[in-house]
Amino acid sequence: MADDAKRDGRALAAVNLGLGANVVLAALKTSIGIVGHSPALLADGINSVSDVVYYVIVRVFMRLANEPADEEHPYGHRQMESIAALVVGAFVLTTAIAIFWDAVNRVYDQLLGLRDLAGASVAALWVALATIALKIALTLVTGRIGRQTSNPAVLALAYDHRNDIFAATAACIGIVVGRAGYAWVDPLAGAIVAIVIFRTGIQIIRQSSGELMDVVPSSMLRDQITESLRSVDGVLAVEEVLAHRFGPYFVINVTIGVDGALPVSDGDRIATEVEERLQQEIQGVMRVHVHYHPVSSATRQAAG
Repeated sequence: MADDAKRDGRALAAVNLGLGANVVLAALKTSIGIVGHSPALLADGINSVSDVVYYVIVRVFMRLANEPADEEHPYGHRQMESIAALVVGAFVLTTAIAIFWDAVNRVYDQLLGLRDLAGASVAALWVALATIALKIALTLVTGRIGRQTSNPAVLALAYDHRNDIFAATAACIGIVVGRAGYAWVDPLAGAIVAIVIFRTGIQIIRQSSGELMDVVPSSMLRDQITESLRSVDGVLAVEEVLAHRFGPYFVINVTIGVDGALPVSDGDRIATEVEERLQQEIQGVMRVHVHYHPVSSATRQAAG
């Protein structure tokens, strides 16, 4: 329980850090983007505004994920972390579409002479550079916490911070080239920002939905479980391994083959030893369900 509390505290700290940073960046980039005539920086500012919204939502889901197990949720509420990551991905995709559409309209209007072609201000460039520096730091910190806690929501936020580095870089390029007399490049950079954001959103949704849809365990986990059970006395074959993820934890269902001549009490002893072995050797195992049955001669030969 102490480890869980420490993990949850670190994950929540990462969310709060990102939330505070994005509140400041949203206000700064949006205002400077408007005053400094930089569509690319404004697009990045809109992205930060969206970040603030879903950071608040993620924070709510993180609180719900910390709720203890109950009768309706015997394994706890850890899947709320994957749902939070899915929310992040959905917001990222929505933001990307909105920014891309706005950037295309701005390029079209400028080519038709319907917009002012004045380049962005120097202040817009400094804000974009400061954003890159801050987002690099946030990517490193949030990514490390996400890996240490195995929290899909925090990892999704780390991806979004990394995405913001590319977005701010595109804004810098657009501002510099726009000030050189090619103002149409600035909103075009906004479109590039949108494409990068969209790609990140797809990546986040694929990972989080995979966990919610009970993607089969990786070959590495399956091999680790099989290798761990080879030395358990009485296990003649490991026939099936299934794993269900709850946040950073696993519930493992394993089917083993035993000697059909053994009494039921020996079968129970072997199953108990299998359960204890996996809980000791596989990190993050919450519970193990073992099914055993008489192994066929063909399977016995294959196992041997």
